[in-house]
Amino acid sequence: MSVTRNEKLAAQVLIVEDEPDHAEVMSDALRKPGHVCTVVTSVAAALEELRLGTFDVIVTDLRMPASAGVSVPGVGTVAADGADAGLRVLEAARTLQPAAEVVLVTAHGDVPTARAAFKLGVYDFIQKPLDLEVFRNLINRAAETVLLRHQNDTLKDELDNASFAGIVAQSEPMRRILRTIKTVAASNIPVLITGESGTGKELIAAAVHRNSRRASGRYVAFNCAGQSETLLEDALFGHVRGAFTGADKERSGVFEYADGGTLFLDEIGDMPMTMQAKLLRVLESGEVIRLGSNETRHADVRFVSATNRDLKAMCAAGTFREDLYFRIKGTHVHIPALRERREDIPALVNFAVDRFAAEMAPSPAETIVPAVTDAAMMRLTAYRWPGNVRQLLNVVQNMVVMCLGEERPHGQPPVLDLRHIPDDVRSDAASDEPEAHVADGAASSLAGTTLEQIEKRAIRETLRLTAGNREQAAKLLGIGERTLYRKLKEYGLK
Repeated sequence: MSVTRNEKLAAQVLIVEDEPDHAEVMSDALRKPGHVCTVVTSVAAALEELRLGTFDVIVTDLRMPASAGVSVPGVGTVAADGADAGLRVLEAARTLQPAAEVVLVTAHGDVPTARAAFKLGVYDFIQKPLDLEVFRNLINRAAETVLLRHQNDTLKDELDNASFAGIVAQSEPMRRILRTIKTVAASNIPVLITGESGTGKELIAAAVHRNSRRASGRYVAFNCAGQSETLLEDALFGHVRGAFTGADKERSGVFEYADGGTLFLDEIGDMPMTMQAKLLRVLESGEVIRLGSNETRHADVRFVSATNRDLKAMCAAGTFREDLYFRIKGTHVHIPALRERREDIPALVNFAVDRFAAEMAPSPAETIVPAVTDAAMMRLTAYRWPGNVRQLLNVVQNMVVMCLGEERPHGQPPVLDLRHIPDDVRSDAASDEPEAHVADGAASSLAGTTLEQIEKRAIRETLRLTAGNREQAAKLLGIGERTLYRKLKEYGLK
């Protein structure tokens, strides 16, 4: 996996320098190749940024004016004496930003101390006065080291997850889900999958089956929504001949049909209360009774269920049996909404483009895969996707069809651009997002964070997405370019 120019030059850099003029020179030198710089002038401010922000490279002066110790959650009290203040920043970074690389800026007489910093994990050091070209190259190398490490980790995850066909897991929440599936797949423990409609619950259920010891058996999926009690009972447990009008022959239900394999019940939260009791009995005994019969039949199935409802709240309201809830919730997997894991969107878009381009091709050898412009990818990434992955796939399919179906000059490759994005998605990408549905993890990560820090983080991440392009960043943030420029100065961002 190669490092592209845009990837290499879009690092998040924290500059810790008590002399504003020097900090300005360093940030200007790094801004030219596309890095996004946050400038602070004290150890206390640096620790606050390390705690709340995300950085690829940290540049810190070794010596800064002495200040009082600072208490940092997860680190403790950091003594910030002036002689080796940069070492304190380095030590805190190793705890708060373990994936980042740290570069020390030193005076000539500080070289022995700087060398000692290698024991603490410093990437490198550079002496004052700075040669800006050397400085820029050093930071570029550090940024590339971080990026390559991340890409190697991602590639390892992709290789580890090779059997999970169709599941894109670039974001940490989705990687955690895949790790959970790997852990529980070999057992017979029930799995409950929750999440909004369109998030891909059935893909997760199928992955549980494919990676289990029952992979050679049947995988049977059944949707409980919109079924009357009689039809649902017949579908689940089957019937004997004569059980009801029109039952002219015996039929097995999905429990028997999935014997030795995996049964996935989708939308289990829509199941009537009386059927919940019958389902609980089958799950506890492993035996089913067909409609119209008194004979029990054994059904050995791995049980996986899913719902977009809050079953815990339904239990409290008396609309879902608590004993059934605890029975099916052996392992609970919650799939975040797509707007809560935007890191997955570019990979999902590329996956969908490849898939639908292949479907449109007369043969595999004639497949033409359109490229996606940066502007189109940013707009798709910024959209809130109320229909989640299902909606994204439909949108990308429409884009591919329109792109490959239009006329273009001979020899010109097809390109997916903003004009191919449906009007409702293109116009609503960065504005009017409804009240957020924030996952528990996301909510806790913002708890106690100031609005200033949240805004600063949003600006930083958007500048990273646009590779430092202020005009595009302002559009995605929904503010004017002059407002963005003012906030960049206000927050010490470059």
